[in-house]
Amino acid sequence: MDRISAATLASGATLITENIPGMKSVGLTWLVPVGVAREPMDRLGSSAMWSELLLRGSTDLDSRQQADAFDALGASRGTKSETFFQSISATLLGSHLEEALPLITDMVLRPRMDDDAIEPSRDLCIQSIESLADDPQGRVMHILREKHAAPPINRSSLGTIEGLRAINAVELRADWRRLALPGGSIFAIAGDVDHNQAADWLNTLLRNWSGVASTVEWSDASRVRGVHHEHDDTNQVHIAIAHDAPAEPSPDAWPERLVTAVLSGGMSGRLFTEVREKRSLCYSVWASYGTDARYGRTIAYVGTTPERAQESIDVLMHELRKINTPQGRITQDEFRRAVAGMKSRLVFSGESTGARASALAHDWHKLGGARSLDELAAAVDALTLSAVNDYLARRSLGDITCVSLGPAPLQFPG
Repeated sequence: MDRISAATLASGATLITENIPGMKSVGLTWLVPVGVAREPMDRLGSSAMWSELLLRGSTDLDSRQQADAFDALGASRGTKSETFFQSISATLLGSHLEEALPLITDMVLRPRMDDDAIEPSRDLCIQSIESLADDPQGRVMHILREKHAAPPINRSSLGTIEGLRAINAVELRADWRRLALPGGSIFAIAGDVDHNQAADWLNTLLRNWSGVASTVEWSDASRVRGVHHEHDDTNQVHIAIAHDAPAEPSPDAWPERLVTAVLSGGMSGRLFTEVREKRSLCYSVWASYGTDARYGRTIAYVGTTPERAQESIDVLMHELRKINTPQGRITQDEFRRAVAGMKSRLVFSGESTGARASALAHDWHKLGGARSLDELAAAVDALTLSAVNDYLARRSLGDITCVSLGPAPLQFPG
């Protein structure tokens, strides 16, 4: 029986639910189309401030009263700035969902954003940017995103110090009201939930909400790409590499996931084996693959010392390229280990209602539909070694972006 249900609410927002038998909790993810790519160009950092301010009171509840109201229901909540959305999440007992929904919807429809909360929120956001000085791995990833992707989808979720300082309370509240619209909003609930009941509750709570979010557009011609170095006079070197990969709707998305699992699926992964275990070149090395509706991206990272940095990037790039060659094709043993790891991660995610709600919401954004765990498992089971190696025969890394952070520039392997 299909346990996933979807509906368009009267406001125009999408509701997706997944009833999971035996679960007493619910996880909730609400994607509101107010992401960093939609921020005003002269106020970058608005999303970071909204993430903070949404947790600082709504309607007649100030920050402390709002927190007390959620705590009284045993509900944990959070906010996160994403490229296209502001993500509001909550986990709680399913028996408290009806009581929690008014608190959650008020966060979006009626946030207070009081004047006396603006400066503390701004200060916290600026501190987050300044803290990157002590987080070189985080800093190199922010630079990689800026260089590899096109504006405005290359923006940092932290914003900029200049943008944060330019924000004023009146504009911040007005921009939220202008951008936080139901059309393009996605509400997902997983666990102990009844779809029709949740739809009735939300139709009542969102009845005065209207409007449709605009589509974010960008031009690939405006991408920077290439090789970049940022000086940092330390005894560490951080190297990050990105190349384009299939978007989520592509039939090549699952083969790419398996390729990434072979490269970086634990201590048996090729990158760990070749860069760290055999040569002791680094203290950390990994690769990951992420997708959206219109693009995908595979990222590789190595953290090492200045003395080993050049050899580290040489070996890393050799392995990233080798897997596309006949000599580097995936073996049967690698294929089995990668599939086992992918299946395990699916099982683990299914044990968290919060993870399931997030997956449902993001699936809807990327695919216009939500996949069950059974469907995801079937996609993994459908992979074959020959099909993945056929994919590798036509796979190309394309235009690579490389960013290094350390005391001296490196020679990028040609």
